[in-house]
This record gives sequence, C-alpha cells and structure tokens, in this order.
Amino acid sequence: MKKAVMIGLGLIGGSFALELKKRLGYTIAGIDLNPAHIQKALDLGIIDENTDYNHLTDADLVLIAVPVNHIHKVLLQVLDKIGEQTLVMDAGSVKSHICEAVATHPHRQNFVAAHPMAGTEHSGPEAALYDLFDGKVMALCEVEKSNWRLLDRALSIVKALNMRVKMMQPADHDLHTAYVSHLSHVSSFMLGKTVLEIEKDEAQIFDLASTGFASTVRLAKSDAQMWCPIFLENKNNVLKALNEYIKNLEAFKILIETEQAEALTQNIHEANYIRKILK
Repeated sequence: MKKAVMIGLGLIGGSFALELKKRLGYTIAGIDLNPAHIQKALDLGIIDENTDYNHLTDADLVLIAVPVNHIHKVLLQVLDKIGEQTLVMDAGSVKSHICEAVATHPHRQNFVAAHPMAGTEHSGPEAALYDLFDGKVMALCEVEKSNWRLLDRALSIVKALNMRVKMMQPADHDLHTAYVSHLSHVSSFMLGKTVLEIEKDEAQIFDLASTGFASTVRLAKSDAQMWCPIFLENKNNVLKALNEYIKNLEAFKILIETEQAEALTQNIHEANYIRKILK
C-alpha cells in the first residue's frame, strides 16, 4: 500500500489524511509535536500510526502542514531524510521564504510547493473534514524546479481531491493571497475586536447578530497560532493590502460624515462588481 506521512495533524493535515485514505487508499502515519493531537488523530481514524523523521525513506508522500514560520525548517529536515522517490509537499499560505530556503538543497526536485486554498475557522484534528478541498484551488509554485514524475504524482493527487490547479511563482502567490485571504482575516479579527470592545453586553451581540455579521466575523474564530505567523511571513504584502483597505475605509467614513449620498451609492455600486467575479 502507498504510505503518506502527515507532519502537522490540524485542520489541513487531518483533512488531507482523510482524503488520501478514502479516495486513494493510502496508509497514513502522523508526526505532531502535540501528543494530544497524535492520540486524537489515532482515535478518529485520521492516521493509522505515529512515526518520526527517521522513518521517511519508504514514504510515497510527505505533507508538511505546520505553522508557516516553521515550514522551511521542517522541510529541510524532511528533505535530508526522504527516499529518492518520495514526493514532499507543504500547505503553507506564504511561499517565497519556503522556496528560497530549499533552493539549493540536493533533494529540491522532490519538493512541490503547494497551498490548498481551503479551510475553516476551526483547528486541531477534530476539525478535519473529508470534503474540505472539493472544488477548491491548489496553488503550485516553482513547478519547473520539481522532478516531472513527482510533479505528475502531485497533480494526480490534486485531481483525486477534486481540486483545481493554479500554477504561479511564489512572489505572485504571496501578493495575491495577501489581498484575497490574509486581508479578509485581518478585517474579520478587527471587526470582532471592535464590536466586543464597544458592546460589552455579549448577550446583545448574540441576540441581534444577523447572518451578515456572523458570516463577516466568522474568520475571527481562527487560530492565532496559525495566523500571526502568516501575517509576519507575508508582512510587506499584508501591509500593502492593509494600506489600501485603510485608505478606502477613511474615504468611506468621510462620505458618511459629510452625508454624500450619491458618492456613497457610487462606492457601493463599484463594490457590487464583485458579484460578477464571485458567483
């Protein structure tokens, strides 16, 4: 049977493990610094056994799904231990630093830099979902540096997970995700913080919260241990996105203060164009 090793057994690693087991018949071994995560993953049938870095040579696939600021260190350790035919993938949402770190490694060709554009606000092995990746995008970076046979295997796995593939360079990936992913999390975190600071009566928040508020603030439930490193790893792009967002917020605030109804309406109409993009 094909063997995969999941390093990091949270939402992404756990969900990936479930997909590989059910769709492709892999046996799954797990590595996680948190013993409770190992035990929970075993109890839930996400992994079949726990393992360590000294048992990677016979793995067909190693997926690294740890916080993004640790991926490059784990990746270097993994590339030192794998077999010649082992495919190594990561799930980091910031790619430049990771790709730079392994650029000259002798086993660089075994690595396919990946980012599954999927997730929820929940974390830990118990958050793993079998169909998490259905219809989502898998971004692949620097594919020209990967061994073509291993890249073909990666593409086969992505296809089996019912995902669409987007190939791009790390710098482009990091810029685009700052706008479409990282900024939305910043916005949600700060919306949640602002409302909690202003409205001290939590019961009122829950009683009056509309579906619009709930969907907008949903991402504020996301794990700080995951998102703080993402913001810092992609600092320059996140700051660029934030500066644009703050500029628009300030302009919108002035329109409300000065009661410029026509300009407000025009701003909203311009934002409505997103309907044609996100159907």
